[in-house]
Amino acid sequence: MTLDQLDYTEILTSARKACRQGRDVLLDYYGRLSRVQEKDQAGLVTEADIESEKVITEFLLKEYPNIDILGEESFAKKNLDNKRPDKITQQPCWILDPLDGTTNYVHQFPVFCISLGLMVDDEIVVAVVDAPIMQQVFCAIKNQGSYLNDKPINVSKRSELKDSLLATGFFSQNKSLLTEQLDIFSRLINHTRGVRRAGAAAYDLCMVASGVFEGFWEQNLMPWDTAAGSLIVREAGGIVTDFKGEKYHPLQNSILAANPFIHEKIKQII
Repeated sequence: MTLDQLDYTEILTSARKACRQGRDVLLDYYGRLSRVQEKDQAGLVTEADIESEKVITEFLLKEYPNIDILGEESFAKKNLDNKRPDKITQQPCWILDPLDGTTNYVHQFPVFCISLGLMVDDEIVVAVVDAPIMQQVFCAIKNQGSYLNDKPINVSKRSELKDSLLATGFFSQNKSLLTEQLDIFSRLINHTRGVRRAGAAAYDLCMVASGVFEGFWEQNLMPWDTAAGSLIVREAGGIVTDFKGEKYHPLQNSILAANPFIHEKIKQII
């Protein structure tokens, strides 16, 4: 399938249908898991993660058999050394997290979601984040804006850090990185109204896009954590970079997403 044959509106419709397949799985398992496993340094995995990825992948391959899929659980099976992906195919590719916020899901904390983005020519062009318990579906197409349940959304217009609510995440398994992350946290919280740590990066990004949070930062995330959310923030009028202010790519190790009024202010403190 060539680039000029891709109809992004049609693809978004299919992506939303695929996520609904995964949503049904997650809701079915919610509160009645029978198996939870550790993924070394990578957190938890449940039968819900695996089954959600399976049904979404099967749906997407049926609709678009020539588009590759980079999924969290399928990648983990092949990646015994627990390394980050170092490249993504230059062909059109889905980037999928079938359950972002697995720990929340296991403990029945309702902040979790499915994250699905389509990368074409090295940039995300279609995105869906489906939060089942919240009954929220965020979506975006490049240059066509961002939407929550089919209504347009925009980042907030707050311009002062002291009036801002931020979000972040940190992974306690890596002690040296945790120390660095907590140092950034302590610096920023003193300049803001507050910082939240909900435990699902894709959802945090959507909260920036919808103006709930003014900004979000985190390190050491995987491409499937941020691919969809980064486009949703951009299309809602936000800025998404790495910690140095360079244009964000899902393979990068840090992400800073914020409204255009405070992005630089956060970057200076980070």
